[in-house]
Amino acid sequence: MKLKNFINGKFENPISNEWIDNYNPSNGEVYGQIPNSSKADVENAYQTAKLAFPSWSQTTFEVRSRILIKISELLETNLQRFAEAESKDNGKPISLAKAIDIPRAASNFRFFGNAITQFASESHESIGQKAINYTLRQPIGVVACISPWNLPLYLFTWKIAPAIAAGNCVVAKPSEITPMTAFLLAEILNEAGLPKGVLNIVHGLGTTTGQAIIEHPEIKAISFTGGTSTGEHIARVAAPMFKKLSLELGGKNPNIIFDDCDYEDMLETTVRSSFTNQGQICLCGSRIFIEDTIYEKFKADFIEKVKKLNVGHPSENTTNIGALVSKSHLEKVLTFIDIAKEEGGNILFGGKKVIVKGFENGYYLEPTIIEVETDNCKVNQEEIFGPVVTIMSFKTEDEVLEMANKVKYGLSATLWTNDLKRTMRLSNKLQVGIVWVNTWMLRDLRTPFGGVKASGVGREGGFEALRFFTEAKNVCIKY
Repeated sequence: MKLKNFINGKFENPISNEWIDNYNPSNGEVYGQIPNSSKADVENAYQTAKLAFPSWSQTTFEVRSRILIKISELLETNLQRFAEAESKDNGKPISLAKAIDIPRAASNFRFFGNAITQFASESHESIGQKAINYTLRQPIGVVACISPWNLPLYLFTWKIAPAIAAGNCVVAKPSEITPMTAFLLAEILNEAGLPKGVLNIVHGLGTTTGQAIIEHPEIKAISFTGGTSTGEHIARVAAPMFKKLSLELGGKNPNIIFDDCDYEDMLETTVRSSFTNQGQICLCGSRIFIEDTIYEKFKADFIEKVKKLNVGHPSENTTNIGALVSKSHLEKVLTFIDIAKEEGGNILFGGKKVIVKGFENGYYLEPTIIEVETDNCKVNQEEIFGPVVTIMSFKTEDEVLEMANKVKYGLSATLWTNDLKRTMRLSNKLQVGIVWVNTWMLRDLRTPFGGVKASGVGREGGFEALRFFTEAKNVCIKY
């Protein structure tokens, strides 16, 4: 199957007629091709978006809301089809795509469809000066949304929905590794009544298509989720051009467990926070720190739980862990496991490739638990982004706080304790953008989301996203 770009409400081949193979991670086979779009394709998408902007930016909030909610409803109607496509393209269990990825994509459109009708600006009366100031929140123009491969439609829509809700027109690029659900989304946009040119989807490599997008002189804002090194490159290109940037990047998140936690709840959730989506979530708690008083008990119980996880084909309902997204990514994760051994890490469980009968060439890996003696090791400092976690004990609150903060990343942290004062102390001192206390991945779409340090710039979610995709203009009237 050949996917096509979606420009001006129509599907089009790349101008260069260059194509990229699209692999099925579950069996390692090519099952389609996508365009490797050139600068010319990006320019076509931009010009189309530019022409659509004057009309779309003046479209009422009510009409925009109605269209976004219709897209949400069409995603829900086609849940099974989208979930199957996401699973096949990414390697994740179809049960996960059906329960999380596609419903969340639908929720993104519904949330921002409603949020735009409640998005208010400010006014300030200047008492004694006989003047009033009011703030306009105006759409930027043509913006870029570039999304990653780990949560393909989930994060693609997380960017697109607020951008178009705010009145912008979009040039969007999904990951070339997982393009299918973005292509399927394009199929329902016309049915939902989205005007032509408001959302344009171009496929291709980051080095070609992505580069053409970020260096385009008239694309005024870039929202990107992906690796930290790519984020650095985007910042270097975009900053001298004075583009607005929202960068959601990597994470090396601490999961801090004190002995006064609700133990069974913690154990169950820690298995999820370690290995959901094959560990390919930037929010996974990949560094697990356990208070020494319960360390040996946790280690035994955690291993026992993880042993019961089933690695298998994504289409099987019994599968807990599917295939990693690509052969190169599997090899990268295996390299980190080798590094852990060289550094003296103790592989408590896993660490080996899995052969699934009938799908021997798929990219499967055992969930892996590594016991480490120091947080300074490479596997505790660098993002692995796979089904691999490290565990180590700690004695004091100050000790674990220092280790939690001693990485270049600062995306999220999970804290397990029933001590309210400790919760408040650590939540205040953890150098991250989000802290989960006695839970993980519990999201309210109204809240700001993002990281500090090498985990990113800016915040997404709720009104934060609508503020990013608008420019503030103050008007002062003397009366």
